[in-house]
Amino acid sequence: MLPMPSAQQLRYLVTLAEMRHFGRAARACAVTQSTLSAGILALERQMDVRLLDRDVGKKVVFTPVGDKVVTRARTALEALQGVLDVAVASREPMSGLLRIGVIPTIGPFVMSSLVRRLPQAYPQLRLSLNEDVTHSVMAKLAMGRLDLVLLAMPWDCADNETLPLWRDPFMLVMPHDHPLAQLPVVPVRSIVRERMILLEDGHCLRDQTLAMCRQVRGWTPPGDEAECAVTSLHTMVEMVAAGMGLALLPQLTVDSPLLDGQKLAVRPVTGAQTWRTIGLSWRPRSPRAADFHTIAPFFVPDSITQANSLL
Repeated sequence: MLPMPSAQQLRYLVTLAEMRHFGRAARACAVTQSTLSAGILALERQMDVRLLDRDVGKKVVFTPVGDKVVTRARTALEALQGVLDVAVASREPMSGLLRIGVIPTIGPFVMSSLVRRLPQAYPQLRLSLNEDVTHSVMAKLAMGRLDLVLLAMPWDCADNETLPLWRDPFMLVMPHDHPLAQLPVVPVRSIVRERMILLEDGHCLRDQTLAMCRQVRGWTPPGDEAECAVTSLHTMVEMVAAGMGLALLPQLTVDSPLLDGQKLAVRPVTGAQTWRTIGLSWRPRSPRAADFHTIAPFFVPDSITQANSLL
């Protein structure tokens, strides 16, 4: 009889499947890359089966049986977490530890208000916050390391439950003397001819910006020489102010002090789906789902208008 795999081994495997990168998966699991690799190798030997195709170089490719094991492992981890969730939910509602994940293009503009208001309303609730890119916080959610994620959609949330909170329009940010600043509203077809400053790979805002441009007929992705990729919204704003390109920023960002002191023009965009949806996501059938619905309004900033609210 084969020995049962441990929950830790399954977490390593599922996280690698989510990240498709050993280094990122190891960071998400809070272990070294060698520890994660050794754990998966031990699982293969234990089960006497190859889960990864190691003949394709550095790419992470699962064998057919590896894909099947990942699917079952994900279900097993959700079931294990469900055991703990039932225990937590059996206590007094709105109490205990709540582990929240949030992405960098939302966290700085929402979390300060949340951590101030939510404990005032529910003193028995303790908050733990984790800010990371979307695929990382969603992997931690699947592993049971987070209870709730605040993210920007569209995003593949698999079987997770989601609750849309508000619609966050994209705004074009440019130097104040740019020719497009003369327009009250800028068509997307005008933007795709400009040099755009984007966040680096891994940020959903980059993917959403490119998806918006793809709605323009004949548009092709820029080459390396035609774009700038940066790591933060602050850097994006500084580069736009320096005349290095234009950027599409969410209204949530534009309403913050991030643009203060810069000679920039901000205009709405039309001609495509020009918004992202901010929402919550949690594991399917979570016993704490009622709590998540209760606290959902606390995530919505006061600056959100009724027209953009989805609650």
